[in-house]
Amino acid sequence: MTDGATAMDTLHKGDQGPQVSQLQQLLAQRGYAAGADGAFDTKTWQAVRAFQAQNLDQHGQPLVVDGVAGPLTWWSLQNPKPSIATPTAVDYAAMPAAGGSALGRAALAAAIAELDAGACEQGGNNCGPFVRKYLAPAGLAEGNPWCASFVSWCYLQGSGGKQAQMPFAYAPSARTMLAEFKQQGWSSAPGSGYVPQPGDIVVWWRVSLAGWLGHVGLVHSVQDGMLYTIEGNRSPRVQGFSYVLSRMDKLLGYGHVP
Repeated sequence: MTDGATAMDTLHKGDQGPQVSQLQQLLAQRGYAAGADGAFDTKTWQAVRAFQAQNLDQHGQPLVVDGVAGPLTWWSLQNPKPSIATPTAVDYAAMPAAGGSALGRAALAAAIAELDAGACEQGGNNCGPFVRKYLAPAGLAEGNPWCASFVSWCYLQGSGGKQAQMPFAYAPSARTMLAEFKQQGWSSAPGSGYVPQPGDIVVWWRVSLAGWLGHVGLVHSVQDGMLYTIEGNRSPRVQGFSYVLSRMDKLLGYGHVP
């Protein structure tokens, strides 16, 4: 690394200097714990990897999780998440005609209402009134990842707005949510042949299958071999996405509330 360069250098574990300090400051501002001593140590490397696992480049593509602060990671640290264009064959704003449990469909209806309301981040990554609304029942402030809190919030609405009546604990973590579904006997593993239903949760791993990072969305429908979902925090807004059902990358499993 060359200190004093006008362009931001690509930084690796072991580097030192003012640009590493700036990297650490940006990571801390985004909620990723890093040192503040200008040394690219293990803690900073872990923070970079965690950030990369949950953010996108300027083209809307997931960052490569390699712990290296290159141009795409620098851009993502300094800019809001870009929107993702998602051509689709379904109308995410319409409830599927059939399928899913009563509570699952109620949660999906809440998700659709948020999509219709234009729910999105405002004023920065993981910030804004919608994000605060999803995070608040979990006791978290804005700035935290909100995919699991969004799904929990939708189920909270489907449960009459009372956490005591929710079928699972309000969870800010995708993997924690799936673990509770497993304990209840409500989960289906990849390759089980289970066909997801409207209102089910779908959970992916990030960075490492054995790690702690994950992502979760709500199933909208399955049609013609495609899975359609509504998700929060994959882009800056609540949005619909589509996947080839037989080629679900990094899938941890599904959860179905009876």
